[in-house]
Amino acid sequence: MLLAIDAGNTNTVFAVCKDAQTPVRVWRIKADAARTADEYAAWLLPLLQQGGLGLADITDVVIGSVVPSANLHFRKFCQTYLKKTPLFVGDAGTSHGLTILLPHPESLGADRVVNVMAATAQYKTPMIIIDFGTATKLEVIDANGAYIGGIIAPGINQSADALHMATAKLPKIDIMKPAKVTGTDTISAMRSGIFWGYVSMIEGLIRRLSDENNFKPFILVTGGLAPIFEGSIGGVDKTDEMLTIQGLQLFHARNKHVKAVA
Repeated sequence: MLLAIDAGNTNTVFAVCKDAQTPVRVWRIKADAARTADEYAAWLLPLLQQGGLGLADITDVVIGSVVPSANLHFRKFCQTYLKKTPLFVGDAGTSHGLTILLPHPESLGADRVVNVMAATAQYKTPMIIIDFGTATKLEVIDANGAYIGGIIAPGINQSADALHMATAKLPKIDIMKPAKVTGTDTISAMRSGIFWGYVSMIEGLIRRLSDENNFKPFILVTGGLAPIFEGSIGGVDKTDEMLTIQGLQLFHARNKHVKAVA
């Protein structure tokens, strides 16, 4: 079985996958660049056992990481406990097979690469992918399936934290959809401003990207915070929370012949 690891800034997702099927098991752990190989093993082994699996069932590992300082620990975990050398998105000799129309295509992050891989393999183009994570990313794919650019904006949690930290009397709040747009006290007013302000930003960016590129795109939503916005953003065609894991599976399938970097 393939262990796909999506190492983000807020959470790290571990998914055990059989062939190209939906992951057999998926677990999340809070991202911590200092977490050691031993800590990953102590956390993962009981979860595997609960699912009727063991470390020996893992035959391959693919990792998409946007936290370079954590990569040494991931590599040591895989080599020490799984007896496997992991394949990282971006390793020398690997290929994503995408047409990336950017001046510096190598600058595109691993998470964005695999999201575009999975999206273009399954859904129609032109397309805008919206990934709600630590940052909110919008990826633009043209009618020919080429990646032409995108947008990176602060994530909704970052926006809420900034509002709290920059003011003397506004509290830290959790993110949820308000019952009404008009707030009737401080908390409900903050929730409305953050949630509906964010929804309006996303809808406005979709409209501007569509007008600028003169297309009507397929709108695909993904990311750990995507469920918060379910049914609230107009024009969304599909929500696919496993898009990044699917992209890692595709990346591994395309590059499993490449010798992983030890």
